[in-house]
Amino acid sequence: MTKQTTPNTTLNIQDYDFDLPEELIAQTPLLDRTSSRLLVMNKETGETSHRHFRDIIDYLHKGDTLVLNDTRVLPARLMGVKEDTGANIELLLLKQVEDDVWETLAKPAKKVKVGTIVSFGDGLLRAECTGILDHGGRHFKMIYDGIFYELLDQLGEMPLPPYIRGKLEDQNRYQTVFAKERGSAAAPTAGLHFTDELLTQIRDKGVNIAFITLHVGLGTFRPVSVESIEDHDMHSEFYRITQETAELINGTKQNGGRIVSVGTTSTRTLESVAQKFNGKLQEDSGWTDIFIFPGYEFKAVDGLITNFHLPKSTLVMLVSALSSRERILNAYTQAVDEQYRFFSFGDAMFIEPQKKETHP
Repeated sequence: MTKQTTPNTTLNIQDYDFDLPEELIAQTPLLDRTSSRLLVMNKETGETSHRHFRDIIDYLHKGDTLVLNDTRVLPARLMGVKEDTGANIELLLLKQVEDDVWETLAKPAKKVKVGTIVSFGDGLLRAECTGILDHGGRHFKMIYDGIFYELLDQLGEMPLPPYIRGKLEDQNRYQTVFAKERGSAAAPTAGLHFTDELLTQIRDKGVNIAFITLHVGLGTFRPVSVESIEDHDMHSEFYRITQETAELINGTKQNGGRIVSVGTTSTRTLESVAQKFNGKLQEDSGWTDIFIFPGYEFKAVDGLITNFHLPKSTLVMLVSALSSRERILNAYTQAVDEQYRFFSFGDAMFIEPQKKETHP
């Protein structure tokens, strides 16, 4: 995917930095998913209001389409031992490269050479290193009897982000209630706020609900380490959009409804496909490394429900592109002042587009 900018766009990484007190990083999910707070910001004016997530229904209108990412997080963290030495090795599965071959992060990586075999669950699952990647990752071929995903459910742990220090009591709290397609290394966290009951209420209001799939890679969340944003390389992630979803979104736009994307992952999928097919959506699947930052012209998404993100991250740049850097950073300043909870288990923000007139 090509990166798009416009003249006079702020492209220095320091312009997307902000002070975030460590105590605002949410360590545990709330008992009630919908009780998290919701900062609503008008996309065009920057005007804000403070609500709770269950109030999102007040901002969605009949004829709008809400787009959710139905990816399911794999219990992708595996603890094993080297068969030759008994040394402890941790593997984090990032993405499936081909049948039974996975791109992984190994720890400690220096102990893992090509040919190293790691055993998990007393040999229920074994993995042989078949390649070392430029960024330090490893390719592992999985060796097992039975069904791989059943073994992973039995042996693996949920790969919580590094800023969450404790263990998660209920693994399902790091899954959305609509999680279906297995393959993510991290949750599409904006979707964690929804319950089945809230989704039913939204449907009953006449709002369409559509699903896409994007398997989230850990590269999405890493801070940008280069000074000029344009020099940053995104990791590619697998996406899929069905014909049903494509037709629903195209019809919504044609009828004057708004496309409200839930999370940056849904946004990146919709924009990848719209960019590929000249603004329209079609059934499609593949890999995307689209990098959206200010200067990008959105082709599919009107509004966005999202969590609060890391300073200097590509996600802060994406949400800035939908409104403006100044408006987003002002909203983030308010969120810090009002003690909003940040990151995966934190509170939410709705970048609200203007209401469109629905055609009869």
